[in-house]
Amino acid sequence: MPIKNIGVVGAGMMGAEIALSFALAGYETAMADVTAEIAENGRKKQVSLLENRVKKGKLSKGEAERTIARVSATCDYGDLKHCDLVIEAVPENLEIKFETYKKLDAVCAQSCIIASNTSSISIAKLASVVTRERAKRFIGTHFNSPASVMKLVEVIPAILTDEQTVAEVTETLNDIGKETVLVKDVTGFALNRLFHIFYLEACRLVEEGVCSVEDVDKICVHGLGHPMGIFKLLDILGHDLSASVDEILFDAYGERFRPSAHMRRLIDSGMHGRKTGEGFYKYDAKA
Repeated sequence: MPIKNIGVVGAGMMGAEIALSFALAGYETAMADVTAEIAENGRKKQVSLLENRVKKGKLSKGEAERTIARVSATCDYGDLKHCDLVIEAVPENLEIKFETYKKLDAVCAQSCIIASNTSSISIAKLASVVTRERAKRFIGTHFNSPASVMKLVEVIPAILTDEQTVAEVTETLNDIGKETVLVKDVTGFALNRLFHIFYLEACRLVEEGVCSVEDVDKICVHGLGHPMGIFKLLDILGHDLSASVDEILFDAYGERFRPSAHMRRLIDSGMHGRKTGEGFYKYDAKA
């Protein structure tokens, strides 16, 4: 059956961006969170993102209005019962994720695919709380941030995920303009293993006094062709999120993923990046 209606659980920046990706491509999308206020705040983020596109001439005002009209914000998981695909984008916390899947398993049709946007946790482990039949329709879809702009999505089947689920999800992601890579269900998958090795080495360069934060970012942009420096990107992502993934990778793979002492000091000082107004760089206002 073709996927037509999309649900996203989690209306933070990642969840809002994922929902927006589908709405931009013409999909009716329901975005849910624990309170109506949080869900509506996610929708406001989407409005702001669309307004920026209109200002830059990348989208007409009419297209922006039609896009946001396709998104509904809710705190009632029952509003997701008609969805063909529901993507979970809640915090990287097993207890929160397990509770989310139990709720979805209770309200969603048996044919509905449940996908997790986890950046590091085993999909088989996440699927362990749903019924065995539902586990066949359970998969990982790790979007790259910012999800409405970046094309990459890692598609991660678990042991019990059936081939039809993989095919349907991949086809749908390709339909909204994403580039998919099929990845084995291992801790950190592929993207984060590459990303965290890179950024941890960048932190070591600063910790060892090899070069400054600013110069590392210049190397990224002018030497490696990256669209922005690694430290500016880390500030946007939020240091608390990066550090939580570091711990998971360190537990799984050992010394090569030892967390950065410099990053830890920033977090202990309340400097989590743009959202707190200060990280590797200082910002005029909290994002």
